[in-house]
Amino acid sequence: MKVALVGPDDSVQQSTSRAYPIHSPHSGWAETHPQDWLNALTEVVGKLDISQVESVSFSGQMHGVVAVDEHLDPVRPAILWADTRSADQSERMATEFGAKDWQRWGSRPVAGFAASTITWLVENEPAVLERTRYLMQPKDWLRARLGGDIATDPSDASGTLLFDVAAGTWDAISCEWVGIDPVVLPPVRASQAAAGVVRIAGRDIPSTVGGADTACAIAGIGLSSGQGFIAVGSGSQSVAVTDHVPDHLSQGTHVFAGVGEPGSTWYRIGAVQNAGVALERVLSWLDASIEDAIDALRIGVQPADPIFIPYVAGERTPFMSARLRGSWIGLDLATERSALLRSALEGISHAVALGFGAVRDADTQTPVPLIGGGAKDPIFQQLLSNSCGVPLAPMDTPDSAVIGAAALSRGRTSTISPAQWSHVVEPQPHIVDLLADRRRRLVEHVERELS
Repeated sequence: MKVALVGPDDSVQQSTSRAYPIHSPHSGWAETHPQDWLNALTEVVGKLDISQVESVSFSGQMHGVVAVDEHLDPVRPAILWADTRSADQSERMATEFGAKDWQRWGSRPVAGFAASTITWLVENEPAVLERTRYLMQPKDWLRARLGGDIATDPSDASGTLLFDVAAGTWDAISCEWVGIDPVVLPPVRASQAAAGVVRIAGRDIPSTVGGADTACAIAGIGLSSGQGFIAVGSGSQSVAVTDHVPDHLSQGTHVFAGVGEPGSTWYRIGAVQNAGVALERVLSWLDASIEDAIDALRIGVQPADPIFIPYVAGERTPFMSARLRGSWIGLDLATERSALLRSALEGISHAVALGFGAVRDADTQTPVPLIGGGAKDPIFQQLLSNSCGVPLAPMDTPDSAVIGAAALSRGRTSTISPAQWSHVVEPQPHIVDLLADRRRRLVEHVERELS
């Protein structure tokens, strides 16, 4: 949970955050109690001076499902984007519909997207749905629970598989297949539209609807059609902004709506689930810190290092499989702990590079902005540049999504001007070739697993 105070010039004046737990009671599950979001918000707001705040907007993770009753009380824990329990449902949906339907929804059916998750609930927890009045996205529940309107925006709606991304409306065909009446879905408004008054820390503050995390980051950086970025955090996103809906989907990419009016702007995204979340697992297994992993990487990737397959939570781009799992290949008696740590960072860089490659066009603008809390270390930045094979421009924009949301709270769909970078990380040709060969071996291994 992050809260920031943003000035009229889009500068972040104060910012604070707090982690909240994610629960996995069964393999492949990822849940959070929505009350934990509310508790975290209450705590972090208490650290800020909000006496001069004029308006508030919201941004948040996409794809999940918050099932609530008529009082907006959750009827079960929220199911998050990283949850893969609905693998069977998403595969069945993909089989029973075709490419034209995927195009309309902006994505091939994926486990963890709302349509797949809701289908799982219909089949496994029907009593939960009998008590459910609304099926919401995280940021929309939080705003409404604070007193704001029940609504969503195009950017969050477009990540559900229940939405026509070109028309900007809920898709009746998808809703019927899933087994829900669209009335349980919030009405779709422009991201910058007024959304009622919320009560925060004893103050009543006008709010706007807000937008999904990546869409708000695009707005916060100030990108326009033909531009994009790579973001690395718990997952990774490679984004290309467009002023039209592409005529085809490929390599496990998605097309989502940007913030603004329904049917006005879009972006193509290569979404990688396994970045920081995979590294956290490796560090836990090896009782290591991120500093240990970076120290191991200082000598560079070695040809004899094992290759880490980072897909501990399934994967989306480019493999689109909830059933993928992680592993190491090439372990031998000489493998040391440092090599395992180094290979973990390398494997994550390969996942990022594969996501970037899926959305990259021949005329991709370079250098490519690099953002996100997982890409701050210069040694890892160099590894990412070498893996992607392009110049990267690290940008100090840790609050880009919240800056974008703040712009929405003032009725704008982007910041005043694009953010700038101070330096560029150039790829090293001899390392690029080594990593390309090792990435080829990684892909071959994954393709065998999927065959």
